[in-house]
Amino acid sequence: MNSRNPRNPRARSMQLSRRQFLVRSGLIGTAGLALPSFLAACGGDDEEDGAATGGDTATGATPGTTAAGGGGQSLLFDNWPAYIDPTEDGATGTVDRFRAATGIDLTYTEGLNDNNEYFAKIQPLLGAGNTIEPDIIAPTYWMAGRIINLGWVDKLPIDEVPNAANLRDDLVNPTWDPTGEFSLPWQTGMTGIAYNLEATGREITSIEDLFDPAFSGKIGMLTEMRDTIGLIMLGLGKDPSTVASFDDVAEAFEKLEQAKAAGQIRQFTGNDYLDDLATGNFAACIGWSGDVLQLGKDNPNVRFVIPEEGGMRWADTMIMPKGAANRSAAAQFMNFVYDPVEQAQLTAWVQYISPVKGTQDEVAKIDPELAENPLLFPDDATNARLRSFASLNDETEVEMDTRFASIVGA
Repeated sequence: MNSRNPRNPRARSMQLSRRQFLVRSGLIGTAGLALPSFLAACGGDDEEDGAATGGDTATGATPGTTAAGGGGQSLLFDNWPAYIDPTEDGATGTVDRFRAATGIDLTYTEGLNDNNEYFAKIQPLLGAGNTIEPDIIAPTYWMAGRIINLGWVDKLPIDEVPNAANLRDDLVNPTWDPTGEFSLPWQTGMTGIAYNLEATGREITSIEDLFDPAFSGKIGMLTEMRDTIGLIMLGLGKDPSTVASFDDVAEAFEKLEQAKAAGQIRQFTGNDYLDDLATGNFAACIGWSGDVLQLGKDNPNVRFVIPEEGGMRWADTMIMPKGAANRSAAAQFMNFVYDPVEQAQLTAWVQYISPVKGTQDEVAKIDPELAENPLLFPDDATNARLRSFASLNDETEVEMDTRFASIVGA
């Protein structure tokens, strides 16, 4: 999701997502990971840097590259900051291991700081039928769904990604990509309730606890619309994965508006909710699993629960922009990171939920305690209680964004 950073849960700044904070603070970009400003149109006859369109789509070969198997190929993957295991402290990161294993010249950049901001950059290019430089980008699932629906992506060369068979069963044919032809998740996570036991005086189990007058003025809600509205919908017995129009979410918006007017909600926050949670300013709030996993290590009063009514799940997912030049190299990278041995090293560093089956067994070899954490490795029964917010058409998206902003005050 667009406001999570999985590695530095204590680095926060008001009004900034954690990723944005890290970028602007200079706390990321280590281990040779570049911060790009490259989203230039690459259409026409310009074949510089392997960014031209065209090539043999049957083999994945493109001008300036070789066929599958290694040397001479290049690849550009644009991802969120601090979202891959780096080469540091004597350990070799995914980027360098992939380069060594394949001979492919992988350029890994960290250009996604906000889904809507990124969309605004690529829209003039992809919308006009031009290409962008990255061969792979990893927007959050709902934005990936929007880009897929606009026809701005190519089908993945799945026949060149045998390790795609390791995709978790619950992520096959997801709501944002019903045919499963256009995306493979990068990492996933859960949205539920985070609470401070010392502040609540009791365990929290239900979404309705967020609306308990006993916690008036001590509840936090997220500025991420899908997380906040999705959780409220689940509390109302509605399924956010089936939203088709604003009418489907109207009751959830009304409940949120009433709670704010009554003073139940102390604040709408981004990543900075952890500070208020740790100090008890928030008795409870909507939160993300990986954040609370990290904070709970230092503060055992801070806990995360998937409410009895269910929780939200999300994924940042790899897609190939239309006309991506280096299809074969992209397939090799996806295949590489979907190897459970490789995925385990990545997961142990980012500490979000891996989309790859077999990762838990491999993480156990690295960190047995981490491999037993249910926030990192939920069981099938837990996954069945999670929902992803439906992909929205543009009209419904605008209507929901406008209504949400009017409540939050953005």
